[in-house]
Amino acid sequence: MEDTRDLAQRTPRSERKRRDSFGMFDGYDSCSEESTSSSSSDDSEDEVPPIPPSLPIIKNNGQVYTYPDGKAGMATCEMCGMVGVRDAFYSKTKRFCSVSCSRSYSSNSKKASILARLQGKPPTKKAKVLQKQPLMAKLAAYAQYQASQQNLAKSKAVIPVESFDWGRYICSNNLVGAPVSCFKHVPMGTCWGDISEGVRVEVINSDTALSTKVYWIAGIVKIAGFQALLRYEGFDSDSSKDFWYNLCVPEVHPVGWCASSGKPLVPPKTIQHKYSNWKAFLVKRLTGAKTLPPDFATKVHENLQYPFKKLMRVEVVDKTHLCRTRVALVEQVTGGRLRLVYEESQDGTDDFWCHMHSPLIHCIGWSRSIGHRFKRSDVSKKVEGQMDASPQLFQKVKDVDQSGEWFKDGMKLEAIDPLNLSAICVATVRKVLADGYLMIGIDGSEAADGSDWFCYHSCSPSIFPVGFCEINSIELTPPRGYTKLPLNWFDYLRDTGSIAAPVKLFNQDVPNHGFQQGMKLEAVDLMEPRLVCVATVTRIVHRLLRIHFDGWEDEYDQWVDCRSPDLYPVGWCQLTGYQLQPPAAQSAREIPPPLPKQKKKAQQYKGQKKKRKIPVGRRPFSQAGRRRSFSGDEEQSPPPYCAPGPTRPRPRTHLHTHKPDSLLRLKEESAEVDEFTFSQGISDQESNGSGSYHIKQEP
Repeated sequence: MEDTRDLAQRTPRSERKRRDSFGMFDGYDSCSEESTSSSSSDDSEDEVPPIPPSLPIIKNNGQVYTYPDGKAGMATCEMCGMVGVRDAFYSKTKRFCSVSCSRSYSSNSKKASILARLQGKPPTKKAKVLQKQPLMAKLAAYAQYQASQQNLAKSKAVIPVESFDWGRYICSNNLVGAPVSCFKHVPMGTCWGDISEGVRVEVINSDTALSTKVYWIAGIVKIAGFQALLRYEGFDSDSSKDFWYNLCVPEVHPVGWCASSGKPLVPPKTIQHKYSNWKAFLVKRLTGAKTLPPDFATKVHENLQYPFKKLMRVEVVDKTHLCRTRVALVEQVTGGRLRLVYEESQDGTDDFWCHMHSPLIHCIGWSRSIGHRFKRSDVSKKVEGQMDASPQLFQKVKDVDQSGEWFKDGMKLEAIDPLNLSAICVATVRKVLADGYLMIGIDGSEAADGSDWFCYHSCSPSIFPVGFCEINSIELTPPRGYTKLPLNWFDYLRDTGSIAAPVKLFNQDVPNHGFQQGMKLEAVDLMEPRLVCVATVTRIVHRLLRIHFDGWEDEYDQWVDCRSPDLYPVGWCQLTGYQLQPPAAQSAREIPPPLPKQKKKAQQYKGQKKKRKIPVGRRPFSQAGRRRSFSGDEEQSPPPYCAPGPTRPRPRTHLHTHKPDSLLRLKEESAEVDEFTFSQGISDQESNGSGSYHIKQEP
């Protein structure tokens, strides 16, 4: 055994650190020769190779305690070196931990004891005997002191209410959460690394009889987004004390943090007698294991800082007229999501929610630069502190060459209906703008004044060439009033005198996004964009994801791009303080039974109707497949993260931006009829790999 110690001592520290690329033992000091060679006759545990230890370890009935030194309210005995709560020490000066130490200080062993302590040697046999009696009293005093401090803090803090329990939901249904690396726009999305099962962390020990805050090491058993199922070291295959924790909250630390921060490591009381030498056990378990990077907490903090600030001015889509933009002010920033209040709003209730990377917001002057319609503000006097958001803060789009073959007015394509995101519809290019932007109208549902045309970039993953739905076995929504069903593109182009937009003009890039069918996530209900809900990926078509909101009918599903900033990993709401809407079944008891869904019926246009506003949480379900505006309720802010009482159900007004309820006439463009045929490929290609569109256009 001595040969082993000598070998370990000859091993350079740099070589020992290379065994653990994650810095497992960072913050621990090397064992001194005296502390490894000297052992008391009271200790019968087997010797172990020297390890980087934490703070001084006190053994008592198999338990391991470490005490912080130099912290507020703490004191060190000048006789034996014991660290404890200052209030529990002896005498007015609080120099000694007990009467025995005070008397021994003036005895004949005074000089020897002080010299030994200054040299870093353990207390003598006599000193140990003197310590035994007051040890538990000091532990109790220390625990009482910490408990009083915690109670004082609790009395001043707001007590959070219970939120949606992702852990219970995942475990009870054996679900899988989408990895954080799938979401490049969220905190840690680009630097998550290989955090996975088996990684060790230091967390608060909740399985203890002590009232003070103590810590223990736990390993990741399962991971879902930011959430991880943890198990304390020493429980092995026993899952009775497993618990879920968000890895990005301040209470989770890499192994070694307690040592460097002077925090106590205490094994759980359930297994405190399982091992007599916890030090040796931890060495064996942690050697070669991985932990969080030392700068993990710093990176999380940096990633939670956002460049958009309150009162910044931006241009955003007008939710009552999709074809134009308006000026809005940033009123609130939560997790990168912006609550924008339109500049003309008198009381601040006319608002709109979107992510800072959303394609719906732009810098001031964007509309003029590309020829987009813009509603000028009547507000002449600016509020103090207002400033235009810098163009560098907005997402850049791909540069395109419009000089050659390009989109033309009247060309046909397929597009996700911005007012009914569950449907991919027959659409038409209504106007070609600059910088690759297009105004798109949904055939058969357009307003007479074109107020519901929507601006898509030519590289948008929400527009597709003719035949995309047929090739990928997706139901294509035909124009309202079109009777030749099922729709045949050849016949439709001939009947309308139109041509299909060339396939090569569309975005066919398919990133390796990592999503899989059945994965859980948190997703924005784009028909009520202030709400983030529990959701599931139910289908994958190239880069297109079908998002289902748990507890709701399939007709409320939404087609979303894999890189959408409106998708978030499990635990994002908890991390950012945003309220998560639970599955509808969990909140159904709070409201009357939902009205039965009615089939979609054609309606005659009778002019724009005034919508009666219904309080959130008491609205009936909207009619299936009905294209509606969501302006009636957008003035409300998202509920705070700690909303009192059960989470209220999320209302379902249909859809992503504003449109009056009406039957809207179809504009037909006259053009030469081009005959074309499909070159049918694999009909149900739902992979993550790239695929080509199989359409040939004949002269």
